[in-house]
Amino acid sequence: MTPTTVKTEAFKIVDRLPDTATWQDLMQRIYVRLAIESGLSDSETGKTSHVREIRAKYGLKK
Repeated sequence: MTPTTVKTEAFKIVDRLPDTATWQDLMQRIYVRLAIESGLSDSETGKTSHVREIRAKYGLKK
């Protein structure tokens, strides 16, 4: 994402916050956005594992 796009998206996040929002609210929304983008990027580049592999690795049942 280019700096201009990040700035634009940051403004959108701030604009969607209620007037009573705290710094914690803002940071949480930024964190969630970053986590989603990171997950999507990992998915697109094949850096993910199938749930069956993870369950088998940790001995978890279905």
